[in-house]
Amino acid sequence: MDSTGPHPRPYHPMADRIPSLGRDPQSVRKRVEAMEALLERMFMIPGIKRQVGLDVILDALPVAGDVIGAALGGWLVWEARNLGMSKWQMARMMGNVGIDFLLGAIPFVGAIPDFLFRSNSRNLKIIRRHLDKHHPSTVTLER
Repeated sequence: MDSTGPHPRPYHPMADRIPSLGRDPQSVRKRVEAMEALLERMFMIPGIKRQVGLDVILDALPVAGDVIGAALGGWLVWEARNLGMSKWQMARMMGNVGIDFLLGAIPFVGAIPDFLFRSNSRNLKIIRRHLDKHHPSTVTLER
């Protein structure tokens, strides 16, 4: 290391995709957007052109899959709390997670409501609205 600081690492394409662990609103936005994409839009189902994520896939595991999905959805609410969102907003988000959990707990057909009721996408919309209003510098353009 010289007086100008550490030498930059060689470019790694995956490094740009990993959200930073900072607590600033921009880092939180990146993390919640990445988690929502993982849970709701991991890949496209050919033929019907509908995106599916880990939330629907976890329904293959009875009970445990629903608990894991609810815990991951609850993490989004925890991030919202760290942003200073109102209790009303967090209650709405927890309600979305609870509805998703209850609908997903229906044996054999629980994946269908999970496929249609995207609680994590709804919660991301609530978080984005808050960030756009209170932290406008975090707004990113969709690609």
